[in-house]
Amino acid sequence: MLQVEGVSKRFGDFIALDGITMEVPPGQVFGLLGPNGAGKTTLIRIITRITGPDAGRILLDGKPMTQEDVAHLGYLPEERGLYKKMKVGEQALYLARLKGLTKADATKRLKDWFERWEIDGWWNKKVEELSKGMAQKVQFIITVLHEPKLLILDEPFSGFDPINADLVRSEILRLRNEGVTVMLSTHSMPSVEELCDNIGLIDKARLMLHGNVREIRKRYATNTYRIEYDGNRVALGNALSFTGELVGAEEHEDHNIARVRITKGSTLNDVLRQLLPSVTIHGVQEEVPRMHDIFIRVVSEHQPEAVAAEMTE
Repeated sequence: MLQVEGVSKRFGDFIALDGITMEVPPGQVFGLLGPNGAGKTTLIRIITRITGPDAGRILLDGKPMTQEDVAHLGYLPEERGLYKKMKVGEQALYLARLKGLTKADATKRLKDWFERWEIDGWWNKKVEELSKGMAQKVQFIITVLHEPKLLILDEPFSGFDPINADLVRSEILRLRNEGVTVMLSTHSMPSVEELCDNIGLIDKARLMLHGNVREIRKRYATNTYRIEYDGNRVALGNALSFTGELVGAEEHEDHNIARVRITKGSTLNDVLRQLLPSVTIHGVQEEVPRMHDIFIRVVSEHQPEAVAAEMTE
């Protein structure tokens, strides 16, 4: 669907993007990740043709992207921008017309969306009367109203309460299931795990990580397992011998839980064979790292002080 080939961008002496190459598959949700200042917004502005690259190119459906292709994009920027003195319906209709919809078609689609999201009572209210979250709901509707084939959302959950955040998540998944390609720029790692099929992680203007979310999580796995068991913890630790290392333990009313990291060269079966004579095992589950942990690990290798600040915001 969307290909970024060797894209670089400078602002004076500052390198915003340094040879970014990645692919956004069609009909999927692609997470664009990275700390503040990593270059995500610059890349989005190049894709949407707000600015141009110094080197490289953007391809849409295998062809160099043109200004005419912008009509098939939907872009919700992080900086929200509605005219505060205009009425909600009037402004939504105006922006929809700018995207090529007729007045009749735009009015029908807007009324359908407003009714479905239970905000039809806002039509004649001025934008300045809306809360931040309410205004964002209006902007989201305007962004998707013309049914773009590529939807770019920059921090779409910012300012939303949990109920409305879930509403937007549901709409993103619905649009994906209908064949829309979604690029999602967000700091919300739970949203990445819940929504994204693929990700690209940019740090210091370079692409540090790129690929399928499930495959990346498996790649960063530490060969650690949660083992539910009954028996003595000391006996379990002693039984591991050379096949595994006990890295954590919890006691519960029903079963105890041990976190065991398997030693290089050994397998889970090796560990279980050693444990079974000493304890009763009720369940085994591999610990797959969260995207939150992978994000911190990758970025902290390059700028640990930035990660600390990023995750405390």
